[in-house]
Amino acid sequence: MSRLPLLVAAAWWTSLSMLGFLVVPLLFHYLPTPALAGAMAARLFTAQTWVSVVCGLLLLLLFRSKATQKAVADAQGAMLFVVAGMVLALLSEFAVAPHIIARQDLRFWHMLGTVLYVLQWLCAGVSIRLLSQREAAHQG
Repeated sequence: MSRLPLLVAAAWWTSLSMLGFLVVPLLFHYLPTPALAGAMAARLFTAQTWVSVVCGLLLLLLFRSKATQKAVADAQGAMLFVVAGMVLALLSEFAVAPHIIARQDLRFWHMLGTVLYVLQWLCAGVSIRLLSQREAAHQG
């Protein structure tokens, strides 16, 4: 069985982890103003949205390429979390980010954006877990 789906899910989770828990906090620590850090973070979160969508689509294509009924059934749980993660990424980009950019009720929209980001991170993590269990089941 190919390990490529597991590697793609791991890359997705790692990119979310590095951006959300390391890069963005460092921006706010080292850049001279919160406005400058926020503008840079917004660009990086937009890039992360597209990384998430590409990883998700690649995972769905990889699941689909295993055309047997059993392979699709084995991947259904992971597929659910992959799709949920993609939806969360797109919601953050197109429903939350415009309110933050417009500086509307910043506390609320930042909190909602953070919740959606953490949920996306969890979806990617659960996908890794399910794919690694699937990999172990096929090897054992």
